[in-house]
Amino acid sequence: MLFRVDPSSTLPLGDQVAACVRGALADGTVGAGERLPSARDLAASLGVNMHTVLRGYQRLREEGLLELRRGRGAVVTGGRTAERARLTVQARRLVADARALGLSDDEVLGLVRTSLSADGV
Repeated sequence: MLFRVDPSSTLPLGDQVAACVRGALADGTVGAGERLPSARDLAASLGVNMHTVLRGYQRLREEGLLELRRGRGAVVTGGRTAERARLTVQARRLVADARALGLSDDEVLGLVRTSLSADGV
């Protein structure tokens, strides 16, 4: 799995690390049960602080995509991990597109609520 971060991006480095993993899950490059590089090793290869990588891994844990265990490291969870990662990528794209259009958070939530309550969805 290839990790890339762009220090000049407005997206925090930890979020960029998480996005790399989400992308790999979404495209099937990484699957359930696979172990990710240790935070220390990944930080060294990217030239970032270990806590930056840990923040990215923690975000993925909160999303249900990773298990973090002392001594085992970061392991991709089982179940619908790839589908959830794809959905997360799409949700982030929706938010980015909505912000580019100048929509407020309430307007975006309203669109989602409308879509959830629509027939056939």
